Amino acid sequence: MSTHASDPLAALGSLPGVAEAVDSVRKAVDRVYGHRVMRRRSNEISSEAALRGARGSAALSGADWALEEVRRRTDFSVDAEARTVGAALRLGAEAGQLLSIWRQSPLRVLARLHLVAAGDAGVLGGTGPGDTVGRPRLDGESVDEPLIDGPVPTPAEVAGRLDGLAELIVAGSEAPALVAAAVIHGELLALRPFTSYNGLVARAAERIALVGSGLDPKAICPAEVGHAEQGRAAYLAAFEGYLSGTPDGMGAWIAHCGRSVELGVRESTAVCEALQRGAA
Repeated sequence: MSTHASDPLAALGSLPGVAEAVDSVRKAVDRVYGHRVMRRRSNEISSEAALRGARGSAALSGADWALEEVRRRTDFSVDAEARTVGAALRLGAEAGQLLSIWRQSPLRVLARLHLVAAGDAGVLGGTGPGDTVGRPRLDGESVDEPLIDGPVPTPAEVAGRLDGLAELIVAGSEAPALVAAAVIHGELLALRPFTSYNGLVARAAERIALVGSGLDPKAICPAEVGHAEQGRAAYLAAFEGYLSGTPDGMGAWIAHCGRSVELGVRESTAVCEALQRGAA
């Protein structure tokens, strides 16, 4: 059995509010998986969850488009907002393809996520030279992240902490899936390891962790929807808790991520109900 020394994530399960958040998420996920529409049309629910999750993630990164606009548009290269939405959509489509290597090579997956997010924008969009795409930033390279302000860790610190995060993912943990996914999300936001699209990559990594853990194997519980619904101010306030490293702050961040999953569940439940009525 793992100890907290060898499994540091396990200790986070006892933080204030975390056990309640984990239990609430588990019950919500079980309910939507038990919906009778899921027995016949789960692929449609998964596709819609990916679309709505991408919209939510893009909204947090400054491109708050209506869902129908995201659904309608085909050109995502005309301006910065369009490139952000396009990046979020590409990440949503790519995430499921990376599940098989996430636990073996998480740093490779993160590099791939950034490469997919950047697309041509790494060269054409003015976010930096093409050779900054798909690798952690180096000394002297700036970070373009519209949501998270403040000093960024040095490249040397980023490298060390990314290695530590990768070791935790590869080793696995007895911590609940919500706890592990929230830490992965928060740590990537804190590090901002790439020159661009860090928020989108962090939220995509959270999704991969939730799906790969078995909590949400069909990817129908888009936490990104809930993060966006709770709003940027609440997201940043919870993230400040993560940065503080205090028990209350960490617990509040994990609980915020849990509430986001529950709101994603509510969104997919509504889609199930619409399909059942023949309205979607």
